[in-house]
Amino acid sequence: MASKVSELDKTAIKLKAAREELGKIVFGQENVIDLALITILAGGHGLIVGAPGLAKTKLAASLGTVLGLAEKRIQFTPDLMPADILGAEILDGDAKGKRAFRFVKGPVFAQLLMADEINRASPRTQSALLQAMQEHIVTVAGHHHPLPEPFHVLATQNPIEQEGTYPLPEAQLDRFLMQIDISYPRLAAERQMLFATTGAAEAVPKQVLMAAELQSAQNLVRDVPVGEQVTTAILNTIRAARPGVGSAAYINDAVAWGPSPRAAQSLMLCVKARALLQGRLSPSVDDVIALLEPVLKHRMALNFAARAEGITVSAIIAKLAATLA
Repeated sequence: MASKVSELDKTAIKLKAAREELGKIVFGQENVIDLALITILAGGHGLIVGAPGLAKTKLAASLGTVLGLAEKRIQFTPDLMPADILGAEILDGDAKGKRAFRFVKGPVFAQLLMADEINRASPRTQSALLQAMQEHIVTVAGHHHPLPEPFHVLATQNPIEQEGTYPLPEAQLDRFLMQIDISYPRLAAERQMLFATTGAAEAVPKQVLMAAELQSAQNLVRDVPVGEQVTTAILNTIRAARPGVGSAAYINDAVAWGPSPRAAQSLMLCVKARALLQGRLSPSVDDVIALLEPVLKHRMALNFAARAEGITVSAIIAKLAATLA
């Protein structure tokens, strides 16, 4: 037990340094940085949502550098094809004239894949990432190709109301551990950013962790003990978010479909990762409350009547969180 506590303390110090390093690059987005680190620590994928110009791409690129991950970037466009992501088999010949198919790997073969503006590609291309995100393998022409470990996708998305965007399929949204909403920075942070990015030299991120150290931290997350009170809070809240017999009236009246069991798994991993990030031995109900919206927001849908009345998913989740306070 003592050795495990010592390992946790060392990991927490490293993670604190990583958080500080990211804070030097992305200004005024401390909560967003924390959520992105929690996503990676929990071994999942993150969907970063916000208007253009809010450092979504810079955050994803900086994470790759700070965490020591081999990173590749795909700019999603309407004409992007699945093979542009996964790779393809080409007919190749050797010096003796013998011809055979050879697989050429696509950019998905990275430890951190940055899918920039993912909702600008067609649904067919978006779905090309489904197997990679869930199973960490790619199947092309009947052959399985394992992806590097660790493997994470950080996708950026513009608000779907903007021109030239396609909503992500529900099945793919559920593969994202968290939806991380990024908003405009505070005045002081924007002032700091203005001077830091328009001078003669701009700060560049420094590596804090190696990929092997990150994997050790991810394994440590799974060893973090969770008390019965926190487990009960997770299960009861996820189940309460589903419409049906026994659910609250505000859920039955507004929610078309609720979170799946994968949401409970995601929330459990995230509260463990948040505790580790903050140097604590186990999570609390406060962690559940803090992470409820980013874990559930993309896993719930409102019915037409609720949308017509101006009800939002965030408001529904806030009511769920209030039952835990």
